[in-house]
Amino acid sequence: MLSMFIKSDPQNPVEWMLFLADKYSGMFWEGTKLTLFIAVLGTILGFVLGYVIGVIQDAKISPGDHLIKKVLLRLVKILAAVYVEIFRDTPMIVQAMIIYFGIREANIDITPVSAGVLVTVLNTGAYMAETVRAGIGSIDLGQREGAWAMGMSPMKTMIYIVLPQAFKNIIPEMANTFLTNLKMTSVLNVIAVQELFMAAKTVGGNYYKYFESYLVIAVIYFVLCFFFNKVFIFLEKKMQGKSDYALAVEYMDND
Repeated sequence: MLSMFIKSDPQNPVEWMLFLADKYSGMFWEGTKLTLFIAVLGTILGFVLGYVIGVIQDAKISPGDHLIKKVLLRLVKILAAVYVEIFRDTPMIVQAMIIYFGIREANIDITPVSAGVLVTVLNTGAYMAETVRAGIGSIDLGQREGAWAMGMSPMKTMIYIVLPQAFKNIIPEMANTFLTNLKMTSVLNVIAVQELFMAAKTVGGNYYKYFESYLVIAVIYFVLCFFFNKVFIFLEKKMQGKSDYALAVEYMDND
């Protein structure tokens, strides 16, 4: 059906877009798959890393703790804070260059894709760490105190009481981070990752039609982000649960 709109001798930008999208559909498709792979894997692993860092940053040092525990926890908290600040305060494109070429300088064999995933994980972890810390801080301190009064240890309180509630609070930010990663994978072309942006760059160079080629991936990025945004909005509403209790309250008030 689409072939009837594609001309072998395109004359205007729209015709060139259709021509390039059709002729290099395989390349665009492979670039899209790699973009999604890096964004999904990087976001999931980065979320786990951010969760761990966020818990570490929230950990409290009690006066009654052993000296070794105080020193180790303080050291870990300092390292976590340094990591977060470095990756939040430097561009992802610079991080990609330093990590990829730095690892290769150390004579460690790493592929561009592996380096791209690593950069995405570390970058996501730094941003999610602050989100997790804020999510933990949003939980009423009285719940922790109540759990401690019942004999639960601080670790069990964090795992069974605080983190499940914090997880629900930070889901929207995790969705936003994924959408950001989906777009930010485009900077990984500087280390030769063959993602969507690199595909457009290659296709544009074949006919010197960069404008039209980049318009093609702009449409692809838009469709991907629009689709996943709607999915996340749907899931967020599902997680909020039903509001039947409000009707019950109104019913009781009427009585």
